Amino acid sequence: MSIQDKLKSLGITLPPVAVPAAAYVPFVRTGNLVFLSGHIARKDGKPWVGQLGAGISTEEGKQAARAIAIDLLGTLQAAVGGDLERVKRIVKVMSLVNSVPTFTEQHLVTNGASELIAEVFGAEKGAHARSAFGVAQIPTGSCVEIELIAEVE
Repeated sequence: MSIQDKLKSLGITLPPVAVPAAAYVPFVRTGNLVFLSGHIARKDGKPWVGQLGAGISTEEGKQAARAIAIDLLGTLQAAVGGDLERVKRIVKVMSLVNSVPTFTEQHLVTNGASELIAEVFGAEKGAHARSAFGVAQIPTGSCVEIELIAEVE
């Protein structure tokens, strides 16, 4: 099944690349690697604000991370000229989870993105290295921010 067919079967329509909110670009390609800038969680088109462990549950955080993965895939699609079949492998995902000091489930929140990526790209291409950090705050008060590195043809 093609990646576009997989997305369609999941009911996912990829968004266009978001306009950066500060002095950076949405992605940089060097050689066969594409580095995607951090994408924040959005809900109903606005930043999904809050802290994990203080009003946002692990399951809600996981949903936020999944939503970010969809946005990341839209940016990645633009970075590869519109054809996600050109992605050889998702190399690395880094997740920042806006959380209270006692919250320890950042890895479970980040699974929302990792699981979707594996589902879309398959076990081999979608398997990636990963880091998940708890942080005191994220721009605009968003609950999660994720960046991604991919190898492309």
